[in-house]
Amino acid sequence: MARREQLGTEQDLAEIIDVREGEELDLSSIVPLLKEQILDLPDGEWTVFQYAAGRSNLTYLIKCGAWEAVLRRPPLGPVAPKSHDMLREARILSSIHDVFPLAPKPYLIVSDVSFLGVPFYVMERKTGVCVDAHWPTAYPRNAETGAKMSEALLSTMVRLHNLSIEDEAIAKLGRPVGYMRRQTEGVIQRYSMAQTEEIPEVEYVADWLLRHIPERSENALIHNDLKFNNMLLSQHDAAEVTGVLDWEMTTLGDPLSDLAITLSYWVEPDDDHQGLRSVTRYGAAYGFMTRKAFAEAYAKCTGRDLSQMDFYMVFASFKAAVIAQQIYARYQKGQTSDPRFRELGAHARRMILRAHDIARGAMW
Repeated sequence: MARREQLGTEQDLAEIIDVREGEELDLSSIVPLLKEQILDLPDGEWTVFQYAAGRSNLTYLIKCGAWEAVLRRPPLGPVAPKSHDMLREARILSSIHDVFPLAPKPYLIVSDVSFLGVPFYVMERKTGVCVDAHWPTAYPRNAETGAKMSEALLSTMVRLHNLSIEDEAIAKLGRPVGYMRRQTEGVIQRYSMAQTEEIPEVEYVADWLLRHIPERSENALIHNDLKFNNMLLSQHDAAEVTGVLDWEMTTLGDPLSDLAITLSYWVEPDDDHQGLRSVTRYGAAYGFMTRKAFAEAYAKCTGRDLSQMDFYMVFASFKAAVIAQQIYARYQKGQTSDPRFRELGAHARRMILRAHDIARGAMW
């Protein structure tokens, strides 16, 4: 297998690794299909690497000569119903790439499970700096850079939410009527299906959410997981976004829920209970907005009313807990052996407690 050193830049090395043991990708089964379906592929040796980030779907970099692309497939083992739907994600990308070019262009969508045992798709590789918990080495460590990164995420969200949902390609991507009620009832049900321990605060949070669902009718195209490690930035300018990734949960729905999900991952220096990884932990001294400042800037850009934002923050925190809990439940049942999943039960508990605190009046 080719080694990572062939990939070039330091930023690439931070996110791309040799394929993890047990998660190997059988290229021999799909190269003939790629050559049949994608024009002008070069001749030469095929190599495969894996993207290290992400705890959900498996993502690989495949290369042949100068040609490269990204392959996405569901995780190994059983998965929760309606989750890890790679065919849906690929169709979303097909629908939105032309109107939102930061989304990668799909090259190949494969529903036939005879190739890899699961559906998968192959898409354009977007390049850039993937920012996670640590300060990216591509940029100077100063307040100007943090401000640029904050603005990059904000402007990307506003741009996405401003797309017309009357566009024929976008209009078919979801059922916006009754979105928040379906989502709220759904996350409560999914938690009960994935529960591995008794957490008393869950009952209070679930009841509070059901009693406070906003009566809103405004909808937008929402990403549902827009955060720094699902974006790529230019290596030369932290204000320039070169790609937005992980569109699996994209739909038509309430834009304030999308805002809240982003803020639920936005770590501030004084936070002591989130257990999250984000570069925003460097705080205002390095130019990052606070959660409140980000929300206020979003409201100023969009004109949207944030008076019910407490509901959305409780919902987003609980949803983050449910996602972590679903993965942890698979780990507990032996359906995955990835050691990164060992701590997700504790993370789910922290996010439930955070949702409980906000529901009881704590500042978010």
